[in-house]
Amino acid sequence: MKQLSIKHITNLHSDSLRGLDFYAQELGILQERLEEILADNTNKEVAVQVEHFQNEFIIHNNAIDELKSSIHENNNNIKDQISEFDGSVEKITISDNHNLHEDYLTEERLFNELRHEFYRFASKWM
Repeated sequence: MKQLSIKHITNLHSDSLRGLDFYAQELGILQERLEEILADNTNKEVAVQVEHFQNEFIIHNNAIDELKSSIHENNNNIKDQISEFDGSVEKITISDNHNLHEDYLTEERLFNELRHEFYRFASKWM
């Protein structure tokens, strides 16, 4: 049977949570830039793009919050199971951990794509 170190899982959780905190802060910065662009440009094309990015920022902010909550829940489940099952963790919990890490990597990729798209937009209108 393949064993997975709890320390490895804890490190993945910590790394993911730090990354999500960074992306949440980055969303705040991007929102400020978006507001600057809107204040400087009354063009209808700009307004449409601003609305697009505001919607994307809301979606990513919600995804970040949900992922952080799921990671904390998974971490608590692992801690509870270690105490309850004498150091063992159910396979489903490990599977959930793997899925959460994949979700984090997906969010990271999607966020970076959005950030690059926003920078292209911002360079045109700032």
